[in-house]
This record gives sequence, structure tokens and C-alpha cells, in this order.
Amino acid sequence: MLKPEIRTVLSRGFLCLGIAIVMTVPAWPQDTPQDLGNKSLEDLMNIEVTSVSKKEQRLSRTASAIFVITAEDIRRSNATNIPDLLRMVPGVDVAQINANTWAISARGLNGRFSNELLVLLDGRNVYTPTFGGVFWDVLDLPLEDIDRIEVIRGPGGSVWGANAVNGVINIIQKKASETKGAMIVAGGGNEDQAFGTTQYGASLGSRLDYRIFAKYFNQDHLAGPTAQDGGDGWHILRGGFRTDGTVSPNDTITVQGDIYTGRQGNPSIFLPSVTSPGTLDFDPQVDLAAGYLQSIWNHVYSNRSDSTLVVSFDTYDRDDVLREVRRTFSADFHHHFAWGERQDVVWGLGYRYSSSHTDGNLSVSLNPADLNTQIFSSFIQDEIALVPNRLYLTAGAKLEHDYYTGLGLWPSARMAWNLNEHRMFWMAISNAARIPSSIDTALRLNFGGFTEANGTPVLIGLEGNPYFKSEGLVAYEAGYRTTILSRLTIDFAAYYNNYDNQQTIEPAPPFFENTPPPPHLFVPVTYENLMHGETHGAEITANWKITDRWTLSPEFEFERIHMHVSPASLDTTSAPATEGSDAHQHARIRSHVDLPHGLAWDTSADFVGRLIFLNIPSYTRLDTGISWQCTKGISISLVGQNLVRNEDLEFIDTTQSALSTFVKRSAYAKLTWQF
Repeated sequence: MLKPEIRTVLSRGFLCLGIAIVMTVPAWPQDTPQDLGNKSLEDLMNIEVTSVSKKEQRLSRTASAIFVITAEDIRRSNATNIPDLLRMVPGVDVAQINANTWAISARGLNGRFSNELLVLLDGRNVYTPTFGGVFWDVLDLPLEDIDRIEVIRGPGGSVWGANAVNGVINIIQKKASETKGAMIVAGGGNEDQAFGTTQYGASLGSRLDYRIFAKYFNQDHLAGPTAQDGGDGWHILRGGFRTDGTVSPNDTITVQGDIYTGRQGNPSIFLPSVTSPGTLDFDPQVDLAAGYLQSIWNHVYSNRSDSTLVVSFDTYDRDDVLREVRRTFSADFHHHFAWGERQDVVWGLGYRYSSSHTDGNLSVSLNPADLNTQIFSSFIQDEIALVPNRLYLTAGAKLEHDYYTGLGLWPSARMAWNLNEHRMFWMAISNAARIPSSIDTALRLNFGGFTEANGTPVLIGLEGNPYFKSEGLVAYEAGYRTTILSRLTIDFAAYYNNYDNQQTIEPAPPFFENTPPPPHLFVPVTYENLMHGETHGAEITANWKITDRWTLSPEFEFERIHMHVSPASLDTTSAPATEGSDAHQHARIRSHVDLPHGLAWDTSADFVGRLIFLNIPSYTRLDTGISWQCTKGISISLVGQNLVRNEDLEFIDTTQSALSTFVKRSAYAKLTWQF
């Protein structure tokens, strides 16, 4: 018998599916910057993705909830950054905290550092092991250079390893051969005050293509809680390159990288010293600097076998409260081959070394301040054609050894059933885990203090737990993809997630300490793994080519989160905070209309239900833009964003490491010149 929660998910989900069919309004993944109306039904079912299995795989054989943002979607999106692009993905929660900070998660558990979402750039891991999450402010590159963004909702641990719990986002850039010529992008508005990109690409001989670029933006501050300057304005200057070379008929090598420098306002609340009477407002200006270098070598042994080696080095320096400098080297090798007539195997090895130095201060610090960690990993995955061209079973697992918890094993099993060339059903069961971060194990955060009647100073704070465990997940998923009529596609997914060892905050024994002076009593709380729970939900997307000029793409998703603490826990806030950090309902619709004389009109409306724990009411975001291809190579765009209300509060960071400001109504103009 199915659990009541699962029956609820399936019944509600198929009801949503029926409503969508009646409304005949849909959307699903695409792979090229062409309109879906120009594709045949066979093309739609045979779109290829690479992030699910580290190999090219047709969507009709992909047993996973995956959405692809294509280059054409990006061009039509009216977005100026990657977080706003991700608003179009079903099952992904995007909320702006302030001008330079976002909370982004997949299938719930949202926060400033959503530590159960893994993010990759061309397969390079950009998840920070210090905080557990992603610095979205510096994950920035020319949007015109993105080929696609593959978003997996659900676990990816059996291929990508630790922290690929609720989802995987892989940003894949265009080859240098696809960006030849010069490009100039310039624009500005009331919030995005000035932005621009200059780029040039060409060939050196017949075997090497390259491009170089420079990008700059300056973003205004948002409004603070009392309509004052939020102090969160920021700017970044970035430059980079990519080369794609053919070494031999069987070997290609890509080398790419970039560097950036910038500065941002990050208003926060901290306790500057033991003798402070309470928390004080602190409005630092954070200096940013970083860069990376990555090489990708692909070797083709035959039409049945190939391998890829990815080697990267990246570094960042953030002059925030921890003043962290981190250097990371990683190498990832995987080999794909066909075994017999019915099996397709991918296996691989990985290594990651990361070195971190932090300065900290009297308010917040890490102990130890310097830490070097290593991760060793291996994985194998086998796709078996149980019934050729009809029924496929994919089974695999990843074995990983990390600094904090030792060995971890994350298996998965997936089934894809092609009912016919236009319909497929899939189901999966997966195991994944989020390993501890430096914040979980080594944090010291002072957040209050007072003096006892006898004159003893007392400090209250949070200490990391060096014995903190990995947070685990077992996920059950099912989905259905179909094409209806000649212009309609529908993608439906439902899930039930079972979490264990989730983080709680528990009291710990007080103790005296002499530093920092004066000698004082420290009353700590610490992290423990005393919460468990489940989430369930469903997502439906559709794409309807109403006419040759008009496309509608609606989406709807709902989810419920139920968290429970063990009898030994004294934490009364973590469970309701987790349950109420995401909206129960989320709906959006995107419209694209091709108008005469080179004009196009793109609109998106996004409804987000209320965030119960954060006491944030529901809101609707409306973005719209007109673009004009005035001549070959020159286009002009006028865009309005967040047009419904002038100031919306989208999220509150409960840790107060970033204070929330109000998203403003904004507009900008952009000129793109390619020659």
C-alpha cells in the first residue's frame, strides 16, 4: 500500500495534469536556440542532456526531473543575472534577500546558503565548503555565452556525490566556435544602473577557436526596512577567455578561465566584543576577488567509447566578516562505453583538495582558522536496455571519502519506460547526503551578552560541532512526459523525500574562558542532528505553440514539508523554520510573441505563496520586455521588472548574516551589437 502522503501527491498531481490538458498551455526542456514550434515531436523526445549521467542522453531515456534553460530562453527571459534566470524552472525556489544576495533551493529547504543544492559551471563544482552553498553574487558570466542550464530537481548523489541532495544545476557555456566575431552589450536603468560586455572570438588556423571577454556591472542599492538606503549596492569587473582545440581526430581540449574584482555592501548584525551591551548594526563594504582556470580533455576511442578529464583550479578572496581566502584544485575523470548490445556504462574517479584561511574577528570566527581538506571519490552507473527502445533500467552508486565523515555511499536506481515515441514514464529511488561544512563543525559566533548580579560577564553564542553528521535523504520520484496534438508538450513529476539527521540547535554546557578579555562565562548552543522529516510535492510544466508567432509556457508546483525533532531535542524553532521557509504553491506563466518588423514581446508572471515562518505574504512578480531586431546584428530591448508593486520583501535570512531589503520596481534598456 502506498503511504497517504504519496497517494496525496499522485492524486493532486494528476489532477493538475488534467487541468493543464484542458487549458492546453505547456513547456519542457529544449536543447537549441530554436523555437519549439520548429521541432518535430521526435526531436522533442530526443533532446540530449548530459548532467544526469555524465554522458549525452536522450530525454526519452532520462529517468529524472530535468528542465533545460536554452540560449533562446535566456535571450527571451528579460533577466540580467543567473538567479533571475532560474525563476523559470519548476520546483526551484528563487528569492532575493537584498541587492547582492539570493536564497535559491530545489524542492524546499530554502535559505541564504541552501546547502542541499549542488551547482556546477561546465562540470566544475562551485559549492563552497565553508558555508555550504553558493555565492550567487559572483556566479556571473556573459549570459550570451551560456549554451544551456540543465537543472535536475531531485538527488544526483550517485553521479555528482556529496551535497547533490535536492537538486543539481549545471551551467554549460557555448563552444568558442559558436561565438565568433565581435559583440558589444551596453545598458542601464534605475536598478541595474550600468552594465556592459565586450567580446571577440575568432579562429587560429583550422584547429583552434577562441574568445575573450570583459564584463562590468554596477547595481544600485535596494530600499531598507524604513525606506532608507539598504547599503547593499555592488559592482564587479570580470574578464575571461575560452579556447577549444582539436589535437587529433580523436582528441579535443578546452581551456577556459576568468578573473574578477568587485565591491559590495553587506549590511549585517554582529556583536563586536565581549563587553558590548548587545548587538550592533554593522555595515561593511566587502571586497571581492577571484579567478579560475579549467581544462577539459575529451578522447574518443570509438563510436562506442569515450572519456573526459576535467582539471580545474579556482581561488577566491572575500573580505567579509571571516575574511576568507580559499584555493581549490580538483580533477575528475570519467569513461563511457557500450558493453554488449544492451548495456551502457559510465564510471569515474575524482579528487578535490581545498585549502582555506580565515581571519575572523571577535564576533565570528572558525576554529581552526586554517583548514586543508581532501575528497576522494569513484562512481559507476550502468544503463540496461531491458526491452530495447522501450524499457531501461539505470543503476549506479558513488563512493566518496570526505574530511568530516569518512566514507559515504550513495546509490540510485531509475527506470524509464517509453510507451511510444511521444510518451514516456519514469520512476526512481535515490540516496544522497549533505556533508558538514566548516560552519557546522568549527563556527564560533557571539550573538549576545549580559553581566550577572555578581559582576561576572556572560557571553552567549553558537559553537560548531566537530562531530556533526551528514544529513541524509532517501528520495522516491515518478514522472510522465508526453506530446499532445502537434504543438503541445507536458512534463509532470511527483516526489516523496525522507530526510534524517537534519540540523538542530541545542544547548551545550557553559564554561569559563579568559580570551577575549575580560574573563567571562560562555553559554553556548551547538549544532546536532536531531531532526527528521519528509517532503512531498508535484511539478507540472507545459509548452503550447498557440500560433506560429505566440508561445505560452505555464508551470505549477506545490509542496509540503513536515519536520519532527527527536524527544532528546530542546530545539523549538528548527522544525517550523524549515517547514515555513518555502511557499506551498508556486505558479508562473511565460509568453513569447513574435511581432512584425523584427519586434518581439516577452512577459512572465510569477506567483509565490506566502512564507509562513518568515511571515512574508504572497506576491506576484511581473516582468515584461520589448525587443527590436532593428538591423542584422543590432537589437534593442526595453524591459520592466517587478512591475506589480514597487517594493516586495521576498525572503528573510534568519541567521541575519545578510539583512533583507525590498526588491524595487525597475526598468532598463539594452543594446546588443554583434558584428
